[in-house]
Amino acid sequence: MEDEDIALNSVLGLELNRVFFAVRETANKQKIIEFAREVLRSERAELAESVTPEGPAS
Repeated sequence: MEDEDIALNSVLGLELNRVFFAVRETANKQKIIEFAREVLRSERAELAESVTPEGPAS
């Protein structure tokens, strides 16, 4: 599953990059950047919540 997530994120990143360079207006590029940052923040928050601290070794 982790490999699928990496592959999907790579494809999405390439598409976002393609859209970014197709857009001519700076204001719209800024919106794309803000959207990407928000997605990354939410993914990092989800990842941090799913990671459980390791307890002492048994």
